[in-house]
Amino acid sequence: MAIIMDGNGRWAKARGLPRAAGHRAGAEAARAAVRAAGEAGVECLTLYAFSSENWRRPASEINDLTALLRFYVKKEFESLHREGIRLKILGDHTAFEADVARLVDDAVARTSANERMTVAIALNYGARGELANAMRRLAADVAQGRLQPGDIDETRIEAALDTHDLPPLDLLIRTSGEQRLSNFLLWQAAYAELLFIETLWPDFDGDSMRAALHEFARRERRYGGL
Repeated sequence: MAIIMDGNGRWAKARGLPRAAGHRAGAEAARAAVRAAGEAGVECLTLYAFSSENWRRPASEINDLTALLRFYVKKEFESLHREGIRLKILGDHTAFEADVARLVDDAVARTSANERMTVAIALNYGARGELANAMRRLAADVAQGRLQPGDIDETRIEAALDTHDLPPLDLLIRTSGEQRLSNFLLWQAAYAELLFIETLWPDFDGDSMRAALHEFARRERRYGGL
């Protein structure tokens, strides 16, 4: 499953707080979501933490988000490792400050052998960019004679995506009432169930996770059949 974690700013504004407070509350909600997903037996949880378009935000907010990322990588990922959770990154996290990128790399390496659950964090990620990168890889293989154009099929494209080693996406949730994908997992969401909920992300808790999974379980998936 995957979540577009939306509504931090509106949550803070409704309480007369700065946007940074909403992001901090959102980070706590992410921790609760990982815990609830693990308890429910979810194999992989992907969280949209920072899109490639988020660089357009004010520098002060980007600095707040970077500081929050640095803090939680230091604080949380050791406990994730103890719980058998593997960390994976989607997107190009090297665009962040060098010390943050190193912390992320260390966390990915340290948890690489864990098998209980995978938590994939989308950092500096955009689905169109992911697809463009995949096409460039395949084009390079064709140019160098390793691949024939006629051999390019869905399986080869999927193998070139950031998510190549993740299970198929079954459920994509967006919080805060917005109903769009915002350049997130466009290929992977082709047959995913979509769930748009009104809850602002900082208010998403274990009960919210269980309700979302219950709704998913109610749905009948036909994949184009009858």
